[in-house]
Amino acid sequence: MADGHARWELYRAALASDAALPVLLAAVVAETDAALASGVVGEALERVPRTEREAWVQALAPSVRAFSARRAHELGTLEDLRSGAGVREFGPELVDGWSDWLQLRIAAEVSDPSVLRVLAGSGRTKRIRRAASVALG
Repeated sequence: MADGHARWELYRAALASDAALPVLLAAVVAETDAALASGVVGEALERVPRTEREAWVQALAPSVRAFSARRAHELGTLEDLRSGAGVREFGPELVDGWSDWLQLRIAAEVSDPSVLRVLAGSGRTKRIRRAASVALG
């Protein structure tokens, strides 16, 4: 399949099946289009267990690995905060290191008022601050 669009559709279909994930990981390793492989990994990171994310990141060419490595780390932060096992004491200085994507996801998915208050006051964008304020009620 020389057409990257056709391969992407095949990858998307495989992402919908947990049983296909091991084969999909092998396909990512063999993928010659680094940007396409990165897109597949980006989608897979939210579907695979935390313990498997590093293998997906390492499957990428080093030239495109940084974004997925950061996203895997951010997903772990989000999961920790959703479960209440996140950072116990944090403030604006920690939030500054979070991407806009992570800040928006936290505002939408985390119910801890202390987390939402920090985002409402120190979120990077007006949209993030508003979303956190709305979530606070």
